[in-house]
Amino acid sequence: MNLYRQLLSQNSEGKSIRVGLIGAGKFGTMYLSQAKHTPGVSITAVVDKIPSKAEKALDHYGASKAHITDDPFEVIQNPDIDVIIDATGSPTAGISHVLDCCEYNKNIIMVNVEADALAGPILAKKANKAGIIYSLAYGDQPALICEQVDWARTSGFDVIAGGKGTKYLDGFHEVTPDDVWEHYGLTSEQAEMGGLNAKMFNSFLDGTKSAIEMAAVSNATGLSPAPEGLKFPPVGVNDLPNFLKPESEGGMLHHKGQVEVVSSQKRDGKDVLGDLRWGVYVVLEATSDYVSRCFKEYGLITDKSGCYTAMWKPYHLIGMELGISVASVSLRNEPTGSPTEFIGDAVAIAKRNLQEGEILDGEGGYTVYGKLMPSVDSLANKCLPIGLAQGIALNTDVHAGSPITWDQVNIDLTSQAVKLRREMESLVA
Repeated sequence: MNLYRQLLSQNSEGKSIRVGLIGAGKFGTMYLSQAKHTPGVSITAVVDKIPSKAEKALDHYGASKAHITDDPFEVIQNPDIDVIIDATGSPTAGISHVLDCCEYNKNIIMVNVEADALAGPILAKKANKAGIIYSLAYGDQPALICEQVDWARTSGFDVIAGGKGTKYLDGFHEVTPDDVWEHYGLTSEQAEMGGLNAKMFNSFLDGTKSAIEMAAVSNATGLSPAPEGLKFPPVGVNDLPNFLKPESEGGMLHHKGQVEVVSSQKRDGKDVLGDLRWGVYVVLEATSDYVSRCFKEYGLITDKSGCYTAMWKPYHLIGMELGISVASVSLRNEPTGSPTEFIGDAVAIAKRNLQEGEILDGEGGYTVYGKLMPSVDSLANKCLPIGLAQGIALNTDVHAGSPITWDQVNIDLTSQAVKLRREMESLVA
C-alpha cells in the first residue's frame, strides 16, 4: 500500500526506475501517457518494428530523450535499463525476450499474455533460476484477477471461481476478420480510419483471447478449467454467486476452484443487467455460519443459501495501470501475478473444414480459434497450442471444430519457441 511513497522517496534521491518498452501499440502508448506523471520512473528506450510508431507513442510521454530502435536485443542488453516491458503480443518474440532478459539480468513484465499462455510456467522457472522477476502486467485482466484471488485467499476465503467478462454469442468462434466489424457496430471504413486491426479485434470476439488469458490465470493461481473449456454464461454481477457455484448446489460450475468467463449478452443478443464486459471477479465461499451472517450484515450480495458471494472490479484500464507492475517489480521485487504450474492450456481449434496444405494463420484469423483446455487433456490428445498455430501448413484435412494436433502440421521442431514448449510439456509428462 505504499508504492507511491517509495516512488517519491526514490525520486527525491535523484533515482529512477529505467524502463525499456518493446512494442509501441495501444497498451504501450497508454502506459507512456501515464508514465510522465509518475515520479521515480524514466522511459529510457522504446522499441518497435516501425520506429515512426515508437516516435508517435512517445509524443504521449512528452519531452524525452528516450532511445528509439527496432532492435529489442539492443535494449535488453543495455546496462542502463532496469526493467523490460514486452507489449508485442507475439508469442515467439516474447519467449526470445524473456530468455534474453535471463541472460542480461533484466526484470520483465509480460503484457504479452500470448507468450505466457504458450510457455509461461517454464519461462517463469527460468527467470527465477536467473535471479530475475517475471511478471504479468497489471491493468490487463489476468493480473487483476490474480490480485483478487490473492486478496481473497489472504483474507482466509476459498475461491470458488475467478475470471473476467467479455461479449460472447453463439457462432462467435467462427467469425473471421472479414465480418468482425459488424459485431462491433463499425463499418470497415470507420475501422480503417481508426487504425483498428481486424485480426487483433477478432481474437477478442472469437474467444481466443479469453482462452489465452484464462490459461494464464489458471497457471498463476491454480484455478483450473472445466473439462469442456469456457462456457461464457450470460451472468451479471448480482448473479455471480447464484450461477458460479457447483452444479451440485444449483450453479453451473464443473468444480470448485474454476476459471470462467461471463458474457455481457444473453444468447438472444439482449444485454445482461449489470454486465461485467470490461471487468474481473472472484466468487467466495463463507467459511462458517458466522461468516455467512457477516455477509448479510454488511450488505453483500449472496446466493439463496447465503454461503456464496462475489467481489468484482467493473473495469480494467489496460496500459494506464501498468505502472503498478513497474513499481512492484522494481521496488518490492514482487510480480503482479506469475505462473507457477502448467494447469490450463489454450489450443488451436479448426474454425471450418481445413484442407491439407492450408497455412494456419493463428490468433484472430480465418483458420483457427483458441480454446481453453486442462493441460492434462491437451497433452494427452497432443493438441497444438494456439501460440504456435501461425504460418505452418497442415499435412492432412481437419474437420471444423476439431483440435489441431502436433502430428497434423509441418512445424520446425528446432525453433526456440517449439523447443521450449516441448521442454515444458516433457516436465509435466
